[in-house]
Amino acid sequence: MLEERARRVFVNPKSLSDKSRLPQTMSILSENIAQDASITQRKNGLEETLELSPVTRPPSVASSKVPTTSCCFIPVALETTPTVPIDSIGYSPNAPVSWHQQTRKEAISERYQLAACFWWAFIIGWNDGSTGPLLPRIQEVYGIGFTVVSMIFVCTTLGFIVGALMNFWFTEKFRFGKTIIIGSLCQVVAYALQVAALPFPAFAISFAINGFGCALELSQTIGLIASLKRHGDIKMGFFHAFYGLGALSAPFVATQFAHMRHWSLHYLISMCLAILNSISFATVFGFKTQDDCLRLIGQEVGEKGTSQDSSFNQVLRLKAVHFLAFFVLFYVGVEVTIGGWVVTYMIDLGERLALFLYAILAIGLQLIVWLVPSIIGGAVAVSFVGLLLGPMYPIVMVQAGRILPAWLLTSAVGWISGFGQAGSAALPFMTGAISQKHGITSLQPLVIAMMGVMIFLWYLVPARKRNA
Repeated sequence: MLEERARRVFVNPKSLSDKSRLPQTMSILSENIAQDASITQRKNGLEETLELSPVTRPPSVASSKVPTTSCCFIPVALETTPTVPIDSIGYSPNAPVSWHQQTRKEAISERYQLAACFWWAFIIGWNDGSTGPLLPRIQEVYGIGFTVVSMIFVCTTLGFIVGALMNFWFTEKFRFGKTIIIGSLCQVVAYALQVAALPFPAFAISFAINGFGCALELSQTIGLIASLKRHGDIKMGFFHAFYGLGALSAPFVATQFAHMRHWSLHYLISMCLAILNSISFATVFGFKTQDDCLRLIGQEVGEKGTSQDSSFNQVLRLKAVHFLAFFVLFYVGVEVTIGGWVVTYMIDLGERLALFLYAILAIGLQLIVWLVPSIIGGAVAVSFVGLLLGPMYPIVMVQAGRILPAWLLTSAVGWISGFGQAGSAALPFMTGAISQKHGITSLQPLVIAMMGVMIFLWYLVPARKRNA
């Protein structure tokens, strides 16, 4: 770079007042400037010497009477302006400079990580969207009623709860990468058993294995996305959008297999999707920890707790965790109850305020399904109920990321999702048992009551972060 020095030459004011000494003074000035007028510039590894012509024009003196207490400084202006190519420091002329700006490699790593998580979200949506359309055929094949077939939901939940509890141990023992791969392999095994259409007890147990694997994957993927500082709430929304895409796609395929002789081949497609998921997790995450994954995308690792207690004990001491867990229990219960039984039945408000609104509108639409005897009207209303329920889960998880300690977030999310998954068994099972005795018409009042409980529980969830 060009090193520019501005020199100030001191001149005795008396010498300027004496005209006879002015030429001598200017001669001294010229010699001093000429001696030190060359500067060295290093550019592209080469040294270039720029010679500056000495100043020969005498300075103008406004008055011959100059106070003895003042000094005269003659600045020497260098007309050569140093320039540094913008490309040499890695920024475009109009780009804002940030010390934490992602590099291209870090941005690509983040895209790969999000793609792997979004793909799994599609698969779990596909998994949940497959049960409802196949439920009547399962009843027909195995010759069972509502209560017995509801054991599918019970087994799924038992596996999910065990997985959520074991997630604390898996996370501490195997860390992020190994845990998420173990979960994906459990799904592959579960679908392989379901393809075989084993006797109903074994068929139901396969759902428990599936639930166990899903609990491990869900806590790790959501824990990772909730830890993102760059638009984490938007990415969480995309995660659940892919879940919705999978849940939307599965019924179109499952309905076709429901009328086939080899109906269980639907799970062969699910198994292929799960195999691809295992490959993507192994490729992108390998055996890395969550901190390793965050560093790869240019994000600093978050705060760490100093407590010597296990993460399980720390999580259970947080009130907000239990409010969120019970909310998710009823939310998942409502979601799975509608998704699992509706086929049989029909043969910038702000996130916190928005969720209240969504729940109230969902209750209103569910009343339409209950009270209006129209298949078309009911179908449209249920579609909008699904539209309103969809944003609730990501809102809950984003809120968890805001109010819970960062070092407990993954464990807390695992507990919330695992406990909440109990709703996917308890409430559909209860609905099936009641329907066995009073008919399927009991579905709607039960769903509306559960939605009312959801509103109350969301009111109890803290609006902002408190001291742990």
